[in-house]
This record gives sequence, structure tokens and C-alpha cells, in this order.
Amino acid sequence: MNRLKIHISRSGLGLALLLSFFSLSLTSCIEDGVTTSASDQPAFSTDTVRMGSLLTLGPSPTSRFIVYNRHDKILNISDIAFRDDESGQFRMNVDGLSGRRFSNIEIRPKDSIFVFVEATLAENGKNLPVEVLAHIDFRVNGVTSSMPVKAMGQDVTRLEGNTRFSGDASLSPDKPYLVKDSIVVEEGSKLTLPAGTRLLMHDDAAIIVHGTLEIAGTTDKPVEITGDRSGFVAASIPYEVMSGQWRGIRFSPTSRDNLISHASIRNSEEGIILDHCGGDGFNPALRTYNSVIRNTKGYVIEAIHSSLLAIGCELTDASLGILRLVGSEHRVVQCTLGNYYLFTAVGPALQFEHLDPNDPDEPEPENPADKELPWLSANIENTIIYGLGSDLSHGDLEGLPVKLTNCLLKSAGSDDDNFINCLWDTDPIYGVDREAYIFDYRVGPESPAIGAGNPQLLVAPISQTDMHGVSRLPSPTIGAYQEPRP
Repeated sequence: MNRLKIHISRSGLGLALLLSFFSLSLTSCIEDGVTTSASDQPAFSTDTVRMGSLLTLGPSPTSRFIVYNRHDKILNISDIAFRDDESGQFRMNVDGLSGRRFSNIEIRPKDSIFVFVEATLAENGKNLPVEVLAHIDFRVNGVTSSMPVKAMGQDVTRLEGNTRFSGDASLSPDKPYLVKDSIVVEEGSKLTLPAGTRLLMHDDAAIIVHGTLEIAGTTDKPVEITGDRSGFVAASIPYEVMSGQWRGIRFSPTSRDNLISHASIRNSEEGIILDHCGGDGFNPALRTYNSVIRNTKGYVIEAIHSSLLAIGCELTDASLGILRLVGSEHRVVQCTLGNYYLFTAVGPALQFEHLDPNDPDEPEPENPADKELPWLSANIENTIIYGLGSDLSHGDLEGLPVKLTNCLLKSAGSDDDNFINCLWDTDPIYGVDREAYIFDYRVGPESPAIGAGNPQLLVAPISQTDMHGVSRLPSPTIGAYQEPRP
């Protein structure tokens, strides 16, 4: 009997402990009730929602912030609403619900909710961006907290459908152009993009040149051509690193005397294609000076039987390669050919074709008539060729009309008649950090490229200063930038 009593006693103790546990749980649930204290207020992941520069009349990227309940009881937000937005330019989504006003939104203890904000801003009639400010008010236990929402509204000139230019035409730098389809320059015509012009290119938009394109930026007012998307593809991936946002620039066989000076051309599908435009060293099909052309799914520049002169340019980040030169005559001076493209393996940075009539491996041209066109010759001077992948498509240039002079190369090699005073197997020490999406192609302060250029190669006045207006003389740094990054 005693043993039985002991067993029953222990069972009773277990039951008592179980009842006590449930009692504590119920008490805890009761204590987790809704707080009514005015001192219990939400916390926010930011002090201001900054939506950046937005094109008016178009939907914005989505911004977000987090609302936290740091307390031990449920926090009831009795009212969430926009203030200072009578015209309804802003809208939000609170914990999965869309609208402009919400009531009695509860946040569990030590929990949080997301708030997403979008905008469609009205036109403001100004050329420069105009700040638009609204507030989201959160009322909790009789106390109101406000979250400022700021955006810069930029009016644009919209070019819908194919926009054709004939004769001599010029765009205005007053406000950006939103190009929804393509810009076409007719044969025998000339289109000028003056300093400060901005083209925001929509999906599949292109610039097609049958005549002449003159991009005339300056050090202080470069011309910008890029995709029309801003913000982030995902939480930490900006659209700025995404190639393929628009088609690119194509020069047709009737195009002549083109100029790209002090421009930033980014994030295209095809880059720049010169298609049988002809030209020679004295009158190249395209002259490009002190410009940044980067981030394409194709080549940065593909010159097919079209002469190219490039001086002081950053030509970087492309899937297929940086420069593809097929036949014709080319000169590249004080340029940086770098490739840390994010999304694929990359081809050789500098590729030569239609170069050697005695090479059995020379690719057959798609058009048999191209066999009769001039073979390639090229001078590459004071230029960096370094990045992922190989630097050159041809390792042996003996006897061929290609010279690389005072260049910094990734390859391990030695000077000869084709390679003159080059820095071999040398890291320029770019400021590139792919994981952080930083693509800074200025060299570091300890780079061997500093002062290693040949000043005697800077015959053209345009080559004597870099795109920032810094003189290269008397000791040019190899590459597009004279001064190293800090």
C-alpha cells in the first residue's frame, strides 16, 4: 500500500505541475494582451523612405521599410494613412494589404510587419527634378509617429514608336528623353546629341544610324545613354549592374563620320556595332573620345570592316569580349579594356579577325565578298588589357600589322616587333569588387601603370587630357584615367 501511495502521490505531483504549466501559459496569454500605454510605440527600420529620382507619369520601383513591435504585448496601430498627398501620388501595401489607409493593424510582441511604398508622380512642368514629400502617419495609443516619404520627380520627353530624323537635327539637353522604341537616323542625315543630353532607353529600344551620329558631351556635361529602369532588381542588386536593358547602337553600311565624345553608354544588349561602315585611319567610321562604354551581353564595340579610333575610353564588362575588330584599320590610345562581367564566362578582351590571309584557321566571312575587303591593321597604345578571361585572341602576331606599345597586359610574355615596351603579367590594381557590385576601373595608387605610358604617343590634343580634364603630360598613366583612385 505504501508503494501504491507513493506512486499516486507522484502522479498527483505531475498533474499539479501540468496544471501549473497550463495556468502559467494562460496567464502569459493574458499578459500578451494589447498594450494601451502611450509610451509603447512602434520602431522603424529607417527614418525616411527615399525613393530616389523617378520619372513622372510612370510607376516607380517599390521601396520598403519594417515596422517593429519591441514590446511584450500586442501593439495595435489604430490608423495608418498618407498625409500631404491629396492627389494620391503614393500608395502602400501594409502586411499584405494594398491601399492608402488602414485601421487596427496588430503586431505581435517582438514581431514586425513590412510596409511597401510605390508612387506615380504627376508631371511638374520643370526641366530639373522636383522633390515630392509626403508622410505616412502611424497612430498608436493616442500618439502619432510619422514616416517621411521623399522622391525626386523628373519630367521626360517621351519618344513613342520609331522616331526618324532626316536632315540635320539635334536633341535638347533640357530634360531626359524616354525612348520607348527606336531612334533612326536616315541615310545622309545627321543627329547631334549635345552636352548634357540623357536618353533613357526602354526594353528593346535601339539607336540605328544610317547617316551620322554626333554625341558631343563635355567633361562637365557628358551625354548619358542607359536603360530606363532604376532601383533594385532584388533586395541588394541594382538595375545599374544589369546588362540587356536595351538593344544598343548600330551603325549601318551607309553610316559615316560618327563621333562619340564624353559619353556614358551602359547596360545594353549588343553594345555598339559598326557594320561595314568602311573608313580608314585618316577618316574612321567612328571616333570615340574620353567615354565610358560598358556592361553589355555582346561586345562593347564590334567593328566589322569599319575603322575605329578610340582615345581615352573605359571599355569594360561584356560577355563576348570588349573589342572585336574584323578587318579595316584601327587605333586605340589611352584606353582601359577591363572585364569583370557578372553573369557569364567572358571571351578574350581584344579579338582580331580578317587579320592574316595565310592563316588556315582564319574564320570564313559570312559574306564571301568580304574576303576582298582590306585586312586588319591595328595600333594599341598606352592601354590596359586586363580582367577575367584572356586578354588577346591571337597570341602569335609575328609578321602581322598589329602593334601593342606601352600596354599593360594580363598575359605572360616578352617584347618583340609586335609588343613594344609592354608591362607583362601585371595587375593594374583596379578598384573592382564584384560581390559588392563596384566596378571602378581607375588604378590603385600603387599600380605599375602610373607614369608608365609613352608621352610621344599623345600626338592628338584630345589624348593629352583624360575624361575628367586631367592632363596626362609629362608622364601619362597607362589606361583611361590619369589619376589613381584615392
